[in-house]
Amino acid sequence: MAKERPEKAEETEQMIEKEGAKEGLEATAAGDGKDMRAVLLSGFGGLNKLRVARKVMPEPQEGELKIRVKACGLNFIDLMVRQGNIDNPPKTPLIPGFELAGIVEALGGNVTGFEIGDRVMAFVNYNAWAEVACTPAEFVYKIPEDMTFPEAAAFPMNFVTAYMMLFEVANLREGMSVLVHSAGGGVGQAVAQLCSTVPNVKVFGTASAFKHEAIKNSLTHLFDRNSDYVQEVKRISPDGVDIVLDSLCGENTGKGIGLLKPLGTYILYGSSNMVTGETKSFFSFAKSWWQVEKVNPIKLYEENKVMAGFSLLNLLFKQNRAPVIKGVIDKLLALYNEKKIKPLVDSLWALEEVKEAMQRIHDRGNIGKLILDVEKTPTPLMANDSTETSEAGEEEEDHEGDTENKERMPFIQ
Repeated sequence: MAKERPEKAEETEQMIEKEGAKEGLEATAAGDGKDMRAVLLSGFGGLNKLRVARKVMPEPQEGELKIRVKACGLNFIDLMVRQGNIDNPPKTPLIPGFELAGIVEALGGNVTGFEIGDRVMAFVNYNAWAEVACTPAEFVYKIPEDMTFPEAAAFPMNFVTAYMMLFEVANLREGMSVLVHSAGGGVGQAVAQLCSTVPNVKVFGTASAFKHEAIKNSLTHLFDRNSDYVQEVKRISPDGVDIVLDSLCGENTGKGIGLLKPLGTYILYGSSNMVTGETKSFFSFAKSWWQVEKVNPIKLYEENKVMAGFSLLNLLFKQNRAPVIKGVIDKLLALYNEKKIKPLVDSLWALEEVKEAMQRIHDRGNIGKLILDVEKTPTPLMANDSTETSEAGEEEEDHEGDTENKERMPFIQ
């Protein structure tokens, strides 16, 4: 990858500061150690609503840790947040992102169990995509010495979600079978790894055809996401499966429940079918809602089936279950130390490349997790795209697929 020339880097930094001023951010003079780079979402909509800006660095409040961020996770929920395609969206402008990894830089009052210099991963209620973030100590976890920062940033959302659905909600046991959609994504690959820790578990997965070669060894059976997977599953397992993990919603809800064996569990943990174009689509929302089969509780009772939902962010930030999550993290880190699980990183992106990274998720082009590497230098083209196109982008916001999907060099671990 070409290195950015010194004069180009200086020009990029000037453009970043200019964009920050446009947003009315209160930034101090560069170089005094009180401001930071951050990805700013100026409003809900297309990729043009994202830019890198200067923002005042936060300081830890009571019970919080201040973390010098090294890497941040990028998830499909971040794309839905950008579009405003979630319940009760927060006010903009805001800094997106819910998970990060870095080094503890300062401790707020009454924080115990951590020291300055600790290597950690953490959940944050927004504000992850920045050079510095603060979050309550109950959402922070120390990481093993041999875990890289990109791996740590790829760990919390994917593996906690997969673990809790499999073991806390569906009670996965030896000899059971699991169907997971989006098997090539971060959660899908975490599900596959965790299932391999239980004897004789069969994993059925759906994914885009171009991902099959890369992930075929992680699953028992793999189907094209556009195929009639219901008939394929029934051909192999006429009675169906014990667990269905659905991140798509829409028509897949009825199909998933129909595939359950008696005493089986269907879990909805996403609704990516609602996302079609670059911006929020009422038509896509209405279509997905209409296609959801209306569930009759009496029918569930008669067929001995369970329907459940799982939202990790709600569990953390709205339902105050941080101690439960801490226990799951401890179990997952034990599995990591035993070399039984390992985060799969698709690619690394600079903060200034966030638009391209988000487009890759939108196009379902990733195998594993996309990571924003805070210290990575952007390529000159992407540095220009992150700033100079922010105004011109207004014209293309309503056009699906206008942003080119740029292929990235895979992250080699």
